[in-house]
Amino acid sequence: MSISRMLPLRISNFLFSSHNPLSISTHHPPLFLRKMSMDTQSSAARLIDSGLLRSQGLIGGKWTDAYDGKFIKVHNPATGDVIASVPCMGRRETTDAISSAYDTFNSWSKLTASERSKCLRKWYDLLIAHKEDLAKLITLEQGKPLKEALGEVSYGASFIEFYAEEAKRVYGDIIPSTLADRRLFVLKQPVGVVGAITPWNFPLAMITRKVGPALACGCTVVIKPSELTPLTALAAAELSLQAGIPPGVVNVVMGNASDIGDTLLASPQVRKITFTGSTAVGKKLMAGASGTVKKVSLELGGNAPCIVFDDADLDVAVKGALAAKFRNSGQTCVCANRILVQEGIYEKFANAFSSAVQSLQVGNGLAEGVAQGPLINVAALQKVESFIQDATSKGAKIMLGGKRHSLGRTFYEPTVLTDVDSDMRISREEVFGPVAPLLRFKTEEEAIRNAKDTNAGLAAYIFTTNMSRSWRVSEALEFGLVGINEGIISTEVAPFGGVKQSGLGREGSKYGMDEYLEIKYVCLGNMNSP
Repeated sequence: MSISRMLPLRISNFLFSSHNPLSISTHHPPLFLRKMSMDTQSSAARLIDSGLLRSQGLIGGKWTDAYDGKFIKVHNPATGDVIASVPCMGRRETTDAISSAYDTFNSWSKLTASERSKCLRKWYDLLIAHKEDLAKLITLEQGKPLKEALGEVSYGASFIEFYAEEAKRVYGDIIPSTLADRRLFVLKQPVGVVGAITPWNFPLAMITRKVGPALACGCTVVIKPSELTPLTALAAAELSLQAGIPPGVVNVVMGNASDIGDTLLASPQVRKITFTGSTAVGKKLMAGASGTVKKVSLELGGNAPCIVFDDADLDVAVKGALAAKFRNSGQTCVCANRILVQEGIYEKFANAFSSAVQSLQVGNGLAEGVAQGPLINVAALQKVESFIQDATSKGAKIMLGGKRHSLGRTFYEPTVLTDVDSDMRISREEVFGPVAPLLRFKTEEEAIRNAKDTNAGLAAYIFTTNMSRSWRVSEALEFGLVGINEGIISTEVAPFGGVKQSGLGREGSKYGMDEYLEIKYVCLGNMNSP
C-alpha cells in the first residue's frame, strides 16, 4: 500500500484538494514528504505507517475537521518543515466536545474503579509499545533531542500507569457519630467534565499528568493542546481509543486558543479547569472560572533559584545545575533560572560549569549526540536576546555563548553569564531559554533572602554537603519543589506544584487524585427505629 493511501484525512485532504495544483503519484512519497529534510521525511513516513500521525480533532470518538474548514500548519522548529496541517477549531467544536464529554460522563463514572483501571493500563502499555514513534513525533514538532523525548514518553506514560493503580484507592471515611441514631459517611466522587489546557514544552507528559488522574477518578476530559505541538496529543488520543477507553471520554480540540478557552470557562457542564502555562494566562483562567465557580488547578511560571554553597561537591553541583538549566533548551518551568553561587567557590564553579556547558552539542534533535535543540519559535529567540541585552547593558559579562547559533533558525548558543545581579530582568523574570546567569552571595541568609525575592514559587535547588544546612534552607525556601544535590526531581509518585504565583493544586502522586474529586458527606439518620 502506498504511503498516500495511509495518510490521515486532514493531510490527505490538503494534498489532494483544489488548493494543491500539483499531481501526487501514489507510487512516490507525497509532496509534503519530498519537500522535507531527509531526517524529517523518514520520521514522518514512519509515523504515517504507524497510524499515529493524526491531523484532526477528536470529538465523541470521531476524527473531525474544523467546521469552517480552516486549518493551521505544524512546523518542525529545527528545519521549518511543515509536518502536518491540523484544524483551527473554535467555539462550536469546543461546545460539541464538551457535550460529548458530558454525555459520556455518566456511563464512564459508573464503571467500577477496576474497569477504569484496566483501560488505563492498556493505554499505558500502548504508549510504551509506541515509545520510539511518540518520541520522534515529540522531537519533530517540539525540537527537543530524541533522548529527552524518549525520557518524556517514559515519564508521561508513568502517570497513566500510576493512576491506573490509584483508581482503586479512592477511599472515603466513616465518621464516629455524635448521636446514637446516626451514621456519618464521606464519599469521594468525580468532579465531572474537565477542561485540560496544556503547553508545548512537554506535549505528552503535561497531558497524561492531568488526564491520568481525571480518568482514574471517573471524569471525562476535553483537551486543548498547544497549537505549536498538537500532534503528540492526537497520537496519545488515538492510543486511548485503541486501549478501549470509550468514545467521548477523551476529546481533543485545538486552534483558536481564546475561543476554546472562553467556551470551556463559560460552560456550566465543565466543572474543572486544569492548566499548565504562563502566570498571566493562569490569572485570566482563574478569573474566568469564577463565573461558574469551577474547580481550578494551575501550574504556572517559575523563577527557580539554584543555590551552590561553598561546601558543595563541585562535580555534583555542576552536573545538577547543568541538568536543571539546559534540559529542553531551558524551556521548562522548573529550569534553574538563577544560579546563586557562594563567593568562596564562585570562580571555580563558573569555570567548571562553563566547560561542561561548552560540551553541549547543539542541533536537530533527531541527530546523534545532540544535547540541545532549537527554541520553539522566533518569539522565544527574541525574548532570550532581550534578556541578554538587558543584562550586559547593566554590567553582566558573557562567559560563554551569548548569540544566535551558526545553525540559524531558532538555535541559540548555550550561554553562561557572570556578574549578574538581582536587578537585571534575567533575575526577575523567567527566561525560558539556554542562558545560565551566575550570581554571587556571601552568607546562607543572603542566599535564602535572594532566592525568595520573587513572586514565583515553583522549584528550587540546593547543593551542599552539610545535612543540617540542607534541611534549614529547604524549609526556609518558599517553593513547592526542592531538590537537594539533584537537578531533575520530577516523578509520578511525588506531588508537583507551586506556591505564591506559581499556581494552585498539585499534580502527580496520590495528592493529584484529590484535584478531580468532590467530597460528599452523607448522614444516615433514625438508625435506632425498629
